[in-house]
Amino acid sequence: MPAPAHAAGGVLYRPGPDGAPEVCLVHRPRYDDWSLPKGTVKRGEPALAAAIREVAEETGAQGIPEFGLPEVAYRLPDGRPKTVRFWLMRAATGGPVRDTGEVDKLTWLPVPEAAERLTYPDERPLLDLVAGLPPITSVVALVRHAHAGERKHWSGPDSLRPISAKGQRQAGRVAERLATFRPQRMVAATPLRCSQTLQPLVAATGLPLVVDAAFAEPDEPSELPATLRAARERLAELRAAGRVVVCSQGKVMPPLLAQLTGAADAEPYRTRKGDGWLLTWSGATLLGASRW
Repeated sequence: MPAPAHAAGGVLYRPGPDGAPEVCLVHRPRYDDWSLPKGTVKRGEPALAAAIREVAEETGAQGIPEFGLPEVAYRLPDGRPKTVRFWLMRAATGGPVRDTGEVDKLTWLPVPEAAERLTYPDERPLLDLVAGLPPITSVVALVRHAHAGERKHWSGPDSLRPISAKGQRQAGRVAERLATFRPQRMVAATPLRCSQTLQPLVAATGLPLVVDAAFAEPDEPSELPATLRAARERLAELRAAGRVVVCSQGKVMPPLLAQLTGAADAEPYRTRKGDGWLLTWSGATLLGASRW
């Protein structure tokens, strides 16, 4: 069985002259096609980081990730299966195309015209989905803290248990994934490991980091409902900031995400350390929660 190929890309948009969004398509002379910007995920590279990199290389624009879109799956000419993870991205800055060997020109088109111009029909449903979205007003990147070793090997207060060498690498990847997110607020739960997880991103952005007990695990399981209520209320306040990064803990995030999305089962929202979710709102309506 041939090894599957993995790629990542973006539906990059900007406001058009009439306020309606325009989508960026790229032309690849090798295939003489018009497609969404995308490319191969490098070994060990997070898919979101790959999507941001490929969009920048093929369009010259820095994309702010806002919403996780469905995967596109197809077979390559050699028979291998290929999947492409896409994110909706708002164009922040522009520049020249970097990968001129892959892309020779690009165009910005209203969504209906972009759908018609696309060479591959399997990418059109993504634009249909984007066309049906209401305006995005807030995005929260919810992160689980990085690896901090085992509690039994730490003699001090658990709230002061620091991230490990592995956790430091995971914290670096968090900053890499959110390199173009351009957060306007940064919040961490009270344990030291939550603040340390966001330190590389803090250093990159220069933003202050606010410590907030609303996103910390309670001391007793019976206190979890009150914690979840406080976390939901705090998120409602933070949405006003626009783009926010929140670092929380493993016993809080699954039930919190289940409550936010209206899911009966929290199990699908279990999150590995150093990984996270993009939560996308239009006003008070949660449009979706997409795993990185």
